[in-house]
Amino acid sequence: MHFSIPETESRSGDSGGSAYVAYNIHVNGVLHCRVRYSQLLGLHEQLRKEYGANVLPAFPPKKLFSLTPAEVEQRREQLEKYMQAVRQDPLLGSSETFNSFLRRAQQETQQVPTEEVSLEVLLSNGQKVLVNVLTSDQTEDVLEAVAAKLDLPDDLIGYFSLFLVREKEDGTFSFVRKLQEFELPYVSVTSLRSQEYKIVLRKSYWDSAYDDDVMENRVGLNLLYAQTVSDIERGWILVTKEQHRQLKSLQEKVSKKEFLRLAQTLRHYGYLRFDACVADFPEKDCPVVVSAGNSELSLQLRLPGQQLREGSFRVTRMRCWRVTSSVPLPSGGTSSPGRGRGEVRLELAFEYLMSKDRLQWVTITSPQAIMMSICLQSMVDELMVKKSGGSIRKMLRRRVGGTLRRSDSQQAVKSPPLLESPDASREPTVKLSSKLSAVSLRGIGSPSTDASASDVHGNFAFEGIGDEDL
Repeated sequence: MHFSIPETESRSGDSGGSAYVAYNIHVNGVLHCRVRYSQLLGLHEQLRKEYGANVLPAFPPKKLFSLTPAEVEQRREQLEKYMQAVRQDPLLGSSETFNSFLRRAQQETQQVPTEEVSLEVLLSNGQKVLVNVLTSDQTEDVLEAVAAKLDLPDDLIGYFSLFLVREKEDGTFSFVRKLQEFELPYVSVTSLRSQEYKIVLRKSYWDSAYDDDVMENRVGLNLLYAQTVSDIERGWILVTKEQHRQLKSLQEKVSKKEFLRLAQTLRHYGYLRFDACVADFPEKDCPVVVSAGNSELSLQLRLPGQQLREGSFRVTRMRCWRVTSSVPLPSGGTSSPGRGRGEVRLELAFEYLMSKDRLQWVTITSPQAIMMSICLQSMVDELMVKKSGGSIRKMLRRRVGGTLRRSDSQQAVKSPPLLESPDASREPTVKLSSKLSAVSLRGIGSPSTDASASDVHGNFAFEGIGDEDL
């Protein structure tokens, strides 16, 4: 998750008091909250009491006199680095102190009172699920409310997540980000002030082996089935005519598990697809379609005079990656991440082990670059959990002094219609290289030195290529 403080604002104090400087905190380029220096200092002091001064990054000191414009800018840069460092720290970034501070600040900035509301959450097949929540409910609260409405068991909640998406004119979804623990979903979606932004429930894991856990339950099976049918219909999963015929036959027999077993063998099953963008591989300014899944980034592309091709970049061969913005964010801080922000150029760059002893940077230019980075990080996290023998199964979080609000009435997951005839315009893809295959896991040292450590995500699932792979 990318934190930034791209600008400050001079604001008048309450009841005509003296003016002060407000810092606009952006998450993935979107205004999250507006805070004062004293509020951030209070957060720092609370974290220091809980975790000790040695754990915390440096915090910009107080000044006795009013700051000059140059000093305001210097403090802004220091606070931005501080917030990024805290968020990236596994202990501090996941702390309730840090996350609750951001949730309160988000609610105060957007001036949303705490009250009960009805929130619409979509399933992958477009089915609407209405849940009664508080405007101050955090992401996990809303996820649990949706699970309760669908009668999804508590121990399967961790297999699903809520995503903020933008519904395009053709009805398909463009994924903006996965909703995080530091935000309030109702406030996040309504503050964008556009009907095209929605919240979608989708499975949150990448390894299809975890499907077995979900498919043991009727509701979990129906959610997976509905998502898979939807992904096939929109062309995210690559299907031949014969495979399409077999899938439709299984649909007619209502053989959902067998349908999913066949779907698991298909290319791009369980992948998340992004909007068309541009990459510098295999050549500069190459139009590509990026998909994330199965521990890889897939780039579909068409070179001049050639058929559709695909290059696969395994996460385990990415030494590190970074997201950069090559154009400053506009001032004002209140615009949405939609069409009005097209001037912002986001890039995802990763250092890839192309062959033994040869690393190469690959850059993807896309408004969804941050979402791609989030996908990479979650795939690495999942690989490391699996390597350590852990499980992604997450039991229901029990609150101290409170209980989860259960829905009075459950809502069934609707069975999707039969698959339509395959799109004749879709053509088969050819692999660019057969050498970009999976490798084993081990830790790495520090990332490459041609990018600052604060900007780079080191990959602890990286492994060099052995002679047998060449």
